[in-house]
Amino acid sequence: MTEELVLQWLREVQHPGREDKDIVSLGMVSGVETTEGKIIVTLAFPKRPDPLKNYLVGAAQAAVYRNAPGGTEVEVKTIVREAAKKPSINDLGLDQLREVSHIVGIASGKGGVGKSTVAVNLAIALARLGYKVGLADADVYGPSIPIMTGTEGFGPEMVGEEGHELFVPLEKFNVKWMSIGYFAQAGQALIWRGPMACNALKQLVLQTQWGPLDFLLVDMPPGTGDIHISLVSDIPLSGAVIVTTPQDVALSDVRKGVDMFQNPSVNRKIYGLVENMAWFTPAEHPSEKYYLFGQDGGRKMAEELGIPLLGQIPLVQSIREGGDAGQPAALGTRPDALAFLDLASKLVEVV
Repeated sequence: MTEELVLQWLREVQHPGREDKDIVSLGMVSGVETTEGKIIVTLAFPKRPDPLKNYLVGAAQAAVYRNAPGGTEVEVKTIVREAAKKPSINDLGLDQLREVSHIVGIASGKGGVGKSTVAVNLAIALARLGYKVGLADADVYGPSIPIMTGTEGFGPEMVGEEGHELFVPLEKFNVKWMSIGYFAQAGQALIWRGPMACNALKQLVLQTQWGPLDFLLVDMPPGTGDIHISLVSDIPLSGAVIVTTPQDVALSDVRKGVDMFQNPSVNRKIYGLVENMAWFTPAEHPSEKYYLFGQDGGRKMAEELGIPLLGQIPLVQSIREGGDAGQPAALGTRPDALAFLDLASKLVEVV
């Protein structure tokens, strides 16, 4: 009598509450011992009470008695099996980032400076330069990447085994996109407390199947706070790009963002500053510049803080129209597209 033979007999025992599945295929048979004249079967039950426990023990004993040679002693033991621990967000490692060369945070000291616009167009510009690029939209309170890329309604596919599933990013414009907005219904506000938001962002970046990338841009929430510190501590950012507008009220918040990344507990390199909405240029007069928010505020701040000024992006109607239509400006050949290509080239040089 072999263990395999006894397991074959035990397959005759169906679990009444599990859709005609036998106790072997359900993994309830923990062990089989066969000695001369005796068979010991051990069945494992969950910690919670099973009303069918006595029935299954008796059915298993009867199945073995029925098939074993006459005079064989049959004993059925039971043990309690602890439920397998479900993987938690804290179990996520950095496996999905091992083929990513540079992880760059796109940050701003305050909202409304066009951080996401810069992030999307910078990603496309890097792709146009021939680099493999991904973008993680980690702006939990205002995920705008789905609208700006025309990918609203996209539902990320899941691959992998239960408990170890991975999100598959959307590929468009030669960039891999993953946004917190893909997990919310259109128009639904994401009302999350700090710890919940931190876990969602960590999961967004670490549980996505990025594959080989030269650059992974992370569009971070505006401001500075617990979410940013948690994100930076969990995600191995290579460095950050700070986005601002020229006016003094925006520039005062730049210093807060710079201080956060340069804080010893964070200690991330700042690749440079991007001055968005640097000037207004009418479509009818492409050579004219109107400094609506002040002139060279970003350049002066970069010099004061000792960080590079990576680029100055003009305020032109086509950038707004492209973002609303899901066709980012960096896809084109106009001066605004060239400004983003120049920004991408300078970032590559600094990195």
